[in-house]
Amino acid sequence: MRYAGLLAGATATVLVAAGAITYAVAENAGSTTRTPTADSADAGFARDMAVHHQQAVEMSFIVRDRTGNEEVRRLAYDIAQTQANQRGMLLGWLDLWELPKVSPDPPMTWMGMGKMASGQDGALMPGMATGTELKKLNTLRGRQAEILYLQLMTGHHNGGIHMAEGCVAKCTVRVEKRLAQGMVDAQRSEIELMTAMLKARGAKPRA
Repeated sequence: MRYAGLLAGATATVLVAAGAITYAVAENAGSTTRTPTADSADAGFARDMAVHHQQAVEMSFIVRDRTGNEEVRRLAYDIAQTQANQRGMLLGWLDLWELPKVSPDPPMTWMGMGKMASGQDGALMPGMATGTELKKLNTLRGRQAEILYLQLMTGHHNGGIHMAEGCVAKCTVRVEKRLAQGMVDAQRSEIELMTAMLKARGAKPRA
């Protein structure tokens, strides 16, 4: 089926991204680039995307326990592994730069959004699921859990792409900009895949 082929393509993208991350860590360790400041786009992106990624990991492990569908479980595993690895890298950079992992400023201030980025019911940034949505995902099983997960993750990816594009435009550390562009490319591919998987289940991404 078409979405099975897309799944293979998305998985390949994830594997390529993982290799790029390993290279980026090594390259950054010997970089002579000026260390970013706490209020820089580089630091802001690292902090905010680490939080954004953590929710994706959480949702992915929830759905893996609530469905037996192998395609959804495989996708969830790939997303959880990739985003957990990227999160570790982002937090590692903050350690390397000796910068705090938490900021007193609202999320996405580095993008000029600030308080406008925060939603309601625990949705800290665009695309993030609300507390109510996460509770609902925890109550569903089978096809219903698959559909809600795919809808939430599609929205989550759209929000993540917006943030990653902001880093591509504003960040100054080369390897971080490259990682952000890799996120954009991989998550667009996964959105296409998840849209096809939703269609196969008689559902659509949320508007």
